[in-house]
Amino acid sequence: MNAAIAPLAQRPAWAALLAQQEAIAPLHLRKLFADDPARGERLALAAAGVYLDYSKNRITDETVKLLVQLAEQSGLRERIDAMFRGEKINVSERRAVLHVALRAPRNPRSSSTARTLSRRSMPFSIG
Repeated sequence: MNAAIAPLAQRPAWAALLAQQEAIAPLHLRKLFADDPARGERLALAAAGVYLDYSKNRITDETVKLLVQLAEQSGLRERIDAMFRGEKINVSERRAVLHVALRAPRNPRSSSTARTLSRRSMPFSIG
């Protein structure tokens, strides 16, 4: 994992998001919908039985672009990859998060910690 990631307040995308928030704060949702009739479809998605509707938030295409930039500047992809590899990314407890291992199908190549935790949690997940 990249240890050279700047603190949040020092990332360019964060500064841009703060400026953008100030610029769009006076906008009313009625105007955003009037200016973009497809907003309700464009800023919503459904996956895995979950429906997310961002359209009713004061965001624009620029906001979404800046959020993606912030994720990139935060090393999100690298952190997700590290989670899937079982690296110790839980900094407060100095251990792997194992979220993925608990939800994944049984894999003989998964870490011994993940296999042990999966066996221990199995009685709680059978319902």
